[in-house]
Amino acid sequence: MASDPKVFVFDEVAKHNNQQDCWVIISGKVYDVTSLLEDHPGGDEVLLLATERDATDDFEEVGHSLTASEQMEEYYVGNVDMSTLPKAVANRPPAPQSGTATTAAAKPTAAAEPKAAAPTTTTTSSAESPGSLKKVLQVLIPLLILGIAYYMQYYGKKQ
Repeated sequence: MASDPKVFVFDEVAKHNNQQDCWVIISGKVYDVTSLLEDHPGGDEVLLLATERDATDDFEEVGHSLTASEQMEEYYVGNVDMSTLPKAVANRPPAPQSGTATTAAAKPTAAAEPKAAAPTTTTTSSAESPGSLKKVLQVLIPLLILGIAYYMQYYGKKQ
């Protein structure tokens, strides 16, 4: 580590969000983990999902070993100016990404602020749910087989 670490603004760090250039923020430090993507035990997707936000909680929740935490120093490139970290991005859960890991990381806008989700109501009837049909058949088929066996035994004795 250099004696005077470089300080990055969030927008600059957020640009490094793909497989060719992947930076993450953990505990106010910026790490270039591009070379770790192929070898990361959790896979590259985990690291790519940790970009464009503060991934401190995710890193700590996984329970990395002391060795893994010490290895992070190899990837250290500087610190992030925490005042530039948008509140909507700080320790938010990873957004699902489809296809590519590149997204436009711009300054937070009103659209980026979390909004209350509209309540959703789902009504499922037994006809709509494929799982319920399976459950019904799992009960009816054995009963049908037992009924046929009983009928055959009873009918067979009469003749």
